[in-house]
This record gives sequence, C-alpha cells and structure tokens, in this order.
Amino acid sequence: MKVFATLTRSYLSNCKQAHRIFLQKQFITSAEFVQLVPFGSSSKDTSDLHENGDKPDGYYLVYKIRECTNSGLYNHCEQLHCYVLRSGFIANVFVSSALINFYVKLDVVEDAHKLFDEIPEPGLVAWNSLISGYVRSGKLRQALSLFLQLENSSIRSDSYSYTAALAVCGQLKFIQLGKSVHSIIVKSGVECSTFVSNCLIDMYGKCEVVEDAIKIFTKMWLKDTVSWNSVIAACTRNQRIEQAVGFLNQMPNPDVISYNEIITGIAQFGKMEQAIEVLSKMPNPNSSSWNSILTGYVNRNDPRNGLQFFYQMHSNGVQMDEFTFSSVLSGIARVGAHRWGTLIHGSVVKCGFDESVVVCTALIDMYSKCGQVNTAEFMFKSLPGKNLVTWNAMISGFAHNENSTKVIELFEQLKRVKDLQPDGITFLNVLSACWHNKTPLEVATRYFESMIHDYKIDPAVEHCSCMIKLMGHEGEVGRAEGMIKRLGFESCGGVWRALLAACEICGDLKVAETAARKVIDLEGDGEFVYVMMSNIYARFGKWEDAGATRKIMRDKKVLKEAGFSWIE
Repeated sequence: MKVFATLTRSYLSNCKQAHRIFLQKQFITSAEFVQLVPFGSSSKDTSDLHENGDKPDGYYLVYKIRECTNSGLYNHCEQLHCYVLRSGFIANVFVSSALINFYVKLDVVEDAHKLFDEIPEPGLVAWNSLISGYVRSGKLRQALSLFLQLENSSIRSDSYSYTAALAVCGQLKFIQLGKSVHSIIVKSGVECSTFVSNCLIDMYGKCEVVEDAIKIFTKMWLKDTVSWNSVIAACTRNQRIEQAVGFLNQMPNPDVISYNEIITGIAQFGKMEQAIEVLSKMPNPNSSSWNSILTGYVNRNDPRNGLQFFYQMHSNGVQMDEFTFSSVLSGIARVGAHRWGTLIHGSVVKCGFDESVVVCTALIDMYSKCGQVNTAEFMFKSLPGKNLVTWNAMISGFAHNENSTKVIELFEQLKRVKDLQPDGITFLNVLSACWHNKTPLEVATRYFESMIHDYKIDPAVEHCSCMIKLMGHEGEVGRAEGMIKRLGFESCGGVWRALLAACEICGDLKVAETAARKVIDLEGDGEFVYVMMSNIYARFGKWEDAGATRKIMRDKKVLKEAGFSWIE
C-alpha cells in the first residue's frame, strides 16, 4: 500500500496517472486517493467511479463536495446532494457538514437549514456552519435562535459557536444576552483564547459598555494586533477618543487599521480638523484613511468641504477607489447638488469606474435624489451586472420621485430575477409607494404578509409605521393597534407615534388616547403628543379637553416648535 501511495504522490503532476493507479484498488483506498489528488481534477471522477462499479466512501464525497463548492460547480454539488440522500450518507457528519457549507457559501441558508433538519444527529460542525451562515447572511435573530437551541441540546458548544453568538449580540446590541454568553464562556474555560477575548471586546464595544471591553483587554495574557484594534474601535465608537489615542500610543506596532479606527472615530463625531491632523502623522496612509475623512464630511451634511477634500485627494495622488466615489456621490445626493454630481460622474468615467456596480449604484441614487430620474433609469437599464442594492436604489429613486407605478412595476421585475430576492428595503419602498398611490389596504397587506411569510423578513419599525399609515387612511386604527401587539412592537415609541398620527387622520379618539399614553410612557413628554391630542379633541368639539391639553403643555413648559420654510 505504501508503495502505491508513494507512486501516486510522484504522479501528482499528472492526475490521469494518479487516477489510473487508484483504479487498481487492491492496494489503495478511495480515502487515500482523496488525500493525494489535488484540487482541480476533473469532476468526471465521480462518474468514473460508477462506471467501474465502485461506491464512493464518505471521505471521497467530502472531497468532491468541497471541490465543487470551491470551483463553483453548483449543479454538480446538488447532484452529489441527491446521491448522499439516496445512499444514506446524510448520517455521516462530515458529508452533511460539507453540504451545509456548500449551501451557506451559495448564500441559500434556508436550504442549508432544510438539509440540517434532515440529518438524524447533526454534529457540532454542522451546527456551527449553519449558525455562521445565518450571521453572514444578516439573519441575526435566526442565528441567535439556533445558538440557543444548540445550548439546550446534548452537544457542547465551542469557541466558534460562542464567537458567532457574540457577533450577533454586538450587532443587535443585546447586552444582557451578550453577558450571559460571556458567563457561559467563562464556565467553559475558553475565555483565555485570544480569538474569543477579541470577540468579547468587540461585542462590549458595540453594546456601548466600554469599561467591560477595556477590562477584558487588560486581563488578556496574549494580545495580538486584532486585540489592540478591537479596544481602539470600542473606544472610538463611544466617543472615548483620548483613551483610543492612549491605546494607539501604547500599541507595539500600530498598523494602518489602528490609525484608520482613530480617524474614523474622530471624523464620526465631527472633529474633522483633528482627524486630518492624525492623517498627516500617519506613516503610510491608504485610500481607506482618506475615505474615512471624506465619509465624515458626508455624514455631517457638509458636501462643500467634502468635495474640496475629494479634490485634495486627487491632487495628492491618492488612489481613488469605489468607496471614494460612492461616498462623495452620497454626499451630493443628500443636498441634491446635480451640477456637482455631473462633474463627479466625469471623474468616474476618467478613472475607469463607469462599469463598477457599486459606483453606478451610487450614481443612480444621486441622479434620482437630484430629480433626474430619467438619467438614473437610463443608467440602471444600461448596467449589465445589477445586484440587489442597485435594484433597491432604482426602486427607491422612483419612490423618492413619487412614481408609484414604476416602483411596483420594478418590484415585480425583481421577483423574476434569478438569484435575487427583495429585502426589507425593497418592501419598505413598495409599502411607501402603496401609501402615495392610495393603494387599497388589502393589496398593501398582501405585500406586507408576503414579506413576512414568503421571504422570511422580520418587519422593522419602518414597515410597521407604513402599514399603520395605510390602515389609518382607511379608518382601521383598531386593526393597526392589534398589529402592533401581534408583531411585538409594544415597547417601541415610534410605532405608537405613527398610530397617534393615524388617529388624527381618521378621528378615532379612544385609540388616540391609548397611543398618547404609550408615547408618554416610552418617550416622555413631548410637544408632538400634546399637539396631536389637542387637535383630535378640537376635531370632536371637545374644546375643554383641547384647552386642558394646551394648559398641560404650558405648565410642563413643553414648547411647540415654530414652523418655518426653506427658500433656496
């Protein structure tokens, strides 16, 4: 056997010779062949096995599934899935885990979950692959639900399970659950892992508990570059700029990411001169360093200085990238400066980014928000490789310009596009179009229910508020109140504000009083509630109640914001 294995290794430069030796399988197993033959061998190996009357074993199937996954041979991998089901290899934890990884990489995590449910006794690798798949696809609540199921099973979680859960807690700002996961980590003994500690620092930083992030960092025995950058990011995200700079000065070998975290944090809170000062002291600033400051100007709604900085980048010979152009175009879109946008479009063409999906999507958004929706539509139709962000930009552009018919038309086209599905942003634009178009409530409800049931998208506050407006327009505020409770938005002040505004439209006093109490309980006293209730009481001729409401405003010194108008 060793002789044949050695011979096979010597023939690795020639896959056919290696395969020929394999077929003389009195002395070498298919598992050994899998370990010897490099990636890139022909996908017909599987069919050759069948022609010779051989049955692939688990190791060979894992190898072929991984090869097909990495090579993008998705149809072949699906055929292997069918074979795995027929042959009973689904119970093999290595084979099933490789298939789950295939579907996760294909970004069809729901199919991965269906496969997971077919496995009699899924192993930890399968659990971790599926949880990580949900995290990568942005379906964080599903990832968290799966992690909790794992914790309640007989299988013991490992550091990969915990770090996936910490990533979810950080992104959703679920600090209490994050602390619970931290407690489990301590009990399991993996807290001393640098990788796990880095994830804990990141989670606490995103949940705005900086002291705990710093505490974990200071207790670490072995700190790597990621550890330092994580604690710097935790400080900058929470306006602890001086502490962040302190860590930067202590760091043995700061890298570009370290400086960029500082610059991003400073620029994020509007201290642009300080951010530029740090940039000037950087040993080797890259495009991201400059882009961080450009983004800072954009987020401050300061496109004039943003454009000046953009041209400064150009004069300093900074390599412009997709993010540079998308950032500056985003700033222009916010203020509707069409002339500036056209100039930047010229630079896009000169720099060779006129076929970039990212940059063209930013141009579509800019032209739409500048009122040039026909130009935006022309660019959209001319762009060959549209992604979901591009579709959403165009749908949003039509919604922004109150062309509801085009919104629905484009939405229906998107549903027919292979490998693309509408997301929460798409449906928000559709529901907004329903409102502007005065679409019948039942039609809008079908879109809303399709979002939840057909596309498995959890409704956000914005979706709920849009439906409340639609229901209010048809006098269905009682139904809207029921929806708030059914979807679990009772602790969200924004939806109750939307319900109160809807009550003013249809004049439902009882529901209005309930909504007003909820807003005050959740958000405190504010002029919005009192003005709304005063108007509703006046509408019903309850002048005493309207006067009493105004008196409460005066007594509590709640001031009504004065109205004004913009003149350009």
